[in-house]
Amino acid sequence: MNNENQLQWLPTSAKEVKERGWESLDVILFSGDAYVDHPSFGAAVIGRQLESIGLKVAIVPQPNWQDDWRDFKKLGRPRLFFGVSAGCMDSMVNHYTAAKRKRSNDAYTPGGKSGFRPDMPTIVYARILKQLYPDVPVVIGGIEASLRRLTHYDYWKDRLRPSILVESGADMLVYGMGEKPLTELCRLLKREIPFSTLTNIPQTCVLRNKTGNYATNKKWKVIHLFSHEECLKDKKKHARNFRFIEEESNSLEAAKLVQNVGDLQVVVNPPYPPMTTAEIDAVYALPFTRLPHPRYKGKDIPAYNMIRHSLTLHRGCFGGCAFCTISAHQGKFISSRSEKSILQELKKITEMPDFKGTISDLGGPSANMYRMQGKDPSLCTRCKRASCTFPSVCKNLNTDHSALLNIYKLARNQKNIKHVFIGSGIRYDLCLHDTGNPAVNQKNTEYLQNVIQCHVSGHFKVAPEHVSERVLQIMRKPSFSLFYQLKKQFDILNQKYGQQQQIVPYFISSHPGCQLEDMAELAAITRDLNFKLEQVQDFTPTPMTLATTIYYTGHHPYSLKKLPSPKTDIEKKQQNLFFFWYKPEVREKIIWMLRKMNRTDLIRKIFNK
Repeated sequence: MNNENQLQWLPTSAKEVKERGWESLDVILFSGDAYVDHPSFGAAVIGRQLESIGLKVAIVPQPNWQDDWRDFKKLGRPRLFFGVSAGCMDSMVNHYTAAKRKRSNDAYTPGGKSGFRPDMPTIVYARILKQLYPDVPVVIGGIEASLRRLTHYDYWKDRLRPSILVESGADMLVYGMGEKPLTELCRLLKREIPFSTLTNIPQTCVLRNKTGNYATNKKWKVIHLFSHEECLKDKKKHARNFRFIEEESNSLEAAKLVQNVGDLQVVVNPPYPPMTTAEIDAVYALPFTRLPHPRYKGKDIPAYNMIRHSLTLHRGCFGGCAFCTISAHQGKFISSRSEKSILQELKKITEMPDFKGTISDLGGPSANMYRMQGKDPSLCTRCKRASCTFPSVCKNLNTDHSALLNIYKLARNQKNIKHVFIGSGIRYDLCLHDTGNPAVNQKNTEYLQNVIQCHVSGHFKVAPEHVSERVLQIMRKPSFSLFYQLKKQFDILNQKYGQQQQIVPYFISSHPGCQLEDMAELAAITRDLNFKLEQVQDFTPTPMTLATTIYYTGHHPYSLKKLPSPKTDIEKKQQNLFFFWYKPEVREKIIWMLRKMNRTDLIRKIFNK
C-alpha cells in the first residue's frame, strides 16, 4: 500500500508520524483493541474527533505490555496527554466466561487470537505510562473505566475495589461517550490552562485530597456517598450508594457525586446533556475509512466482520434492564441521527468493494428506540427513573415508530441495497404497547409487520430473558404474557407472508433472585412453546448494574430487602441444565431435581411422563 493510502488512517508508528511531516504529537491513544477506523470502534471515534479540532493524534493498538515497553516509548511524549482505553468490551468479560474459565479467542484481535491484551488493560497501560512519563497526564475512558468510576464489585476477584482512578494512577477519567468532555478538555489545554486545575469539566472524574480545595461548578448539587472503607465494612451501604449512582446517571439535572477513599476523594462531575442530532451527525461525518489499519495485512478481525456493513441509528437505551450496562455507559436518553446522516453512511457502505447488497444491521443499543423521547421534556428533566419501560411504559414516552419505518423504507430503496436486516435486539414491549392513540398503535403494529416481512434474516431474535414474573420484576423486564402476544402475531404474519422464519428467544439463568423452581417453570413453558433453546447465558456480574449490586450485597438497593442469588458452581450448573431439558443426557438429572423440589407435576409437563 502506498504512502498516500496509508495516510488515510491515523498513524500507529513513528514511521507513519514522520510520513505526515509531524515533529511531535498532541495526544497519543492506547487501546486494547486492534485499530479499526470505523465509527463502532471507540479509539477511532475519539481519534477522529480530536483530529477534527486540529490536534495531531496517533493510536497505539494492543501494545505489548510484557517486554521492554517499547510500544509505550515508540511515539515519545505527547504535548497534551495520553489517552487509555481497554477497548470496546470490558476486558474481563472479553477474557472469561461466567464460570470464570479463560476464553480461547478475542473478537477484537486480528485472527481472533487471545493473549494480545492483559486483564484490566486500563490499569496496566496507565501504570506503565505513569512510570515512563510521570509528568504527562493520563486520561482513561471507555466502558471498562466508565463502569468502575466509583467503588465497585469485581466478580473475578470476588471483592470490592475502589475507583479505577486509584488503582490506575491516572489523572482523569472520562465516563460515558467521550467526545464532548474530551473536546472541552483539549480546548482548555490548548489555552495552556494547567491540567491539574481542570476539575470542573462535566462527565469527568478526578481524585483530590479530602481536605483540599478544587475548582467546581457552584450550581451543581452535591451528594456525598458512603466511603469506600464504609462499603467494605457494610454491604448495605454499598447497596445504598448504588441507588444514588444510578439515579444521577439517569438524570438530566444530575448531582456531583463525591466518595472518600483513604485520604482522597473521588469527584464525579455530572454528565453533559444528551447529544443533539447535529452533534451526533458530526461524529458520523468524520472521515473514517471504515477499514482495519493496513498493518494487519488482510487478517480477519471478527468483531469488524460482524459490523462492517451495519449502521448505528442512535445512542442510549431507556430499558434500564437490571443486568445491562448500556444505560450506565451511554445513558438512558436517546440521541438520534438525521435521515441525511444515515443515508450518507448507507451510501458509503454500498461503495465498499466487498459489499454484496446486504446491510447486516440498522439498529443501536436497542433496535427500535430511534427518535423516542418524552412528549413533555420538562417532565423528563425532573425524572430519575432508571427505566422508561418498567414497571410499565411511561405515559410521557413517545413510542411512535413512524420515523423508524421511514428509515427502513429509505434504506430498502437505496441503489445497490438488496436486503436490510435488523440484527440489534427489538424491544417488543414498545411496539405492542397500547399508547391510547389509535393512529400511533397502528404505526407500531405496522412496524412489527414490516420487520417480520422485510427485515428478518431467517431468525427473529428477541430477549424475554425469563418466564417467571417474580424474576422478570427483578430484571426490570415486561411480563412474559407479552411474549405470547408477540409469538401469536409472529406466527400469523409468518403464515400470511408464506415465510419459514423462526422466533429465537434469549434467556438468562442464575440471575439474582432466580431459584431452581423458576428455571423448572422456564423449561416447562419453553417446551410447551416447542422451543429447543440455544441462545442462553449464565448471568455474569459486571460493575455498575443493579443485578450485580444485588448479587454482591444480598439486598435490593431500592428496598434494602434481602434477595439471595445463585453463587456456587453447583447452583449455577443446575439452573443451566433446565435450558437443555430436550437433551437425553440431562433428563434423569432434571427429573431427580424436580422430585427433590416436590414438583412432579413439572416432570409431566416437560417430559410428557
